[in-house]
Amino acid sequence: MICIINGPNLNLLGKRQPEIYGTTTFEDYLSSLREAFPSTDIEYFQSNCEGEIIDHIHRLGYQTPGCTGIVINPGAYAHYSYAIADAIASIQLPVVEVHISNIHARDEFRHKSVTAPVCKAMLCGFGLDGYRLALTWLTNRP
Repeated sequence: MICIINGPNLNLLGKRQPEIYGTTTFEDYLSSLREAFPSTDIEYFQSNCEGEIIDHIHRLGYQTPGCTGIVINPGAYAHYSYAIADAIASIQLPVVEVHISNIHARDEFRHKSVTAPVCKAMLCGFGLDGYRLALTWLTNRP
């Protein structure tokens, strides 16, 4: 099982700033991911609350033996949540950070991710396809 964790405001995909994030809801995209990866159980979790994201990372890392990896889009928390970075660093699961937009082509405060250094990889600017790329990498690891 691989878990996708989306952070704040990503529950509004398809509605929020479609010029940046597109018009597809994450639920619709998740259906296409599950079709593309039929042999992978994909769990989805979204929260606007930092503590809930941290608690979920802890559960996956310490209480979910079937979990083999995490794809996380921490949203704006990527730029300042050392607490989420510490949670990722505290588990043994491979974590791939995804950002829908190219964070380096946006506001300067978005250029740095404090969570990316504790992840195995980071993808940005591929739109929703970044999730597929992350899942491809996680499902093809030895």
